[in-house]
Amino acid sequence: MVDDTAFLSVRSLAEGYRAGRFTPADVCRRALERLRAWEPKLNAFIDPMTDLVIEQAERATAELAAGRDLGPLHGVPVAIKDIIDVAGVPTTCATRALAPRIAERDAACVQRLREAGAIPFGKTNLLEFAYGIVHPDFGQTNNPADPSRTAGGSSGGSAAAVAAGIVPLALGTDTGGSVRAPAAYCGVVGLKPTFGLLPLDGVYPLSPSLDHLGILGRSGEDVELALRALAASAPASPPIVRPEGLRLGVALNQWDNPALTREVRLRIAAALCRFETAGVTIVRIDLPAPGAMAAALLDILLPEAAQIHARTFQDAAAGYAAGTAEQIRAGMSLPALRYVDAKSRQRIWTAELDAVFDTVDAIVGPTVPFVAPDTDPALSAEGDDEILMLTHANLTGAPSISIPCTRNGGLPIGLQFTGRRGEDFPLLALVRQLERL
Repeated sequence: MVDDTAFLSVRSLAEGYRAGRFTPADVCRRALERLRAWEPKLNAFIDPMTDLVIEQAERATAELAAGRDLGPLHGVPVAIKDIIDVAGVPTTCATRALAPRIAERDAACVQRLREAGAIPFGKTNLLEFAYGIVHPDFGQTNNPADPSRTAGGSSGGSAAAVAAGIVPLALGTDTGGSVRAPAAYCGVVGLKPTFGLLPLDGVYPLSPSLDHLGILGRSGEDVELALRALAASAPASPPIVRPEGLRLGVALNQWDNPALTREVRLRIAAALCRFETAGVTIVRIDLPAPGAMAAALLDILLPEAAQIHARTFQDAAAGYAAGTAEQIRAGMSLPALRYVDAKSRQRIWTAELDAVFDTVDAIVGPTVPFVAPDTDPALSAEGDDEILMLTHANLTGAPSISIPCTRNGGLPIGLQFTGRRGEDFPLLALVRQLERL
């Protein structure tokens, strides 16, 4: 009898393979069974890549049996957001503006996963071109915690695949919170690393000065193992972090935002009390107003996205969802001075955030102001928008991670930690300690 492998950690899968309790072929067959049980209720996958998954799983099984061990990700299935190329598989970007394109080669991140022995497992659903709008032909990804609600965007398919126990890891992208928001809604871990740490070759761009590759998993440890495989370099062993003496910064202007619901506020405050009991020091800090940062992010994102899509939009505007087309037009008409001003403020705010980490080890707060809504919120900088607590990390390029904090009526609430640029592994070490509390 093969163990139930649906919610095992990456480390537990690796130990099970090497102890002979199950094989990568067993795990991937179970994962495909679970995918079929959930779909189409979740609408998390555009292409499950069934035949390729089984072929790769059998190869990984044979390699491990022959003593060829590539490390902890060997034989581990990883879902791939369908904006990221997998060789021989169509990339749709969840749009009708472009015909699905068979990728000639793997994206650099997929190639690094393969080199670590991981198994690319299906192409996951997303908001069209990762741009904040559902294309009606692809539909919304629904939340495993409550399928009447959204899994979030734009990496909702990847978050739902992890939360539903289909895969332990998934890749997404994060330009304005698109990994961390669905991670919070679905109750999984979502990491947006330091800008530029992970390669974006073979990933369809949205806003080149804001785009990040991201990782979704069930724990900080799982995400760290994936980051080690994807990053060009990593420390030999994780830093040693203890709660005693840690300093966590809390920005009051985020907590005072009217978008933050009472339930989320109370549960995040309770988590901070647990941290303080364990010896963590909570420090009040100042950050620029969330609304101003969100507005600046959109003043950068919209024109950069418009430039990316200009040719396709000219040739195939009817293939875009109406909301996506409206955003592209807005980007084309945005005054150049607003873009230049936003880029200037981006540099100033990056320096200011760097200075904050001279006094705290990480910034902590709610990932998003509310639990998963019925549908994906519009992309805006208004007072009730989900991106208000996410944009400081995208604008500055600082690493930021959402972890499950608690639940409200069965719906997950996410707790976000942001660290100093370039210190992704210390941030993960801090999170792994605080997860236990």
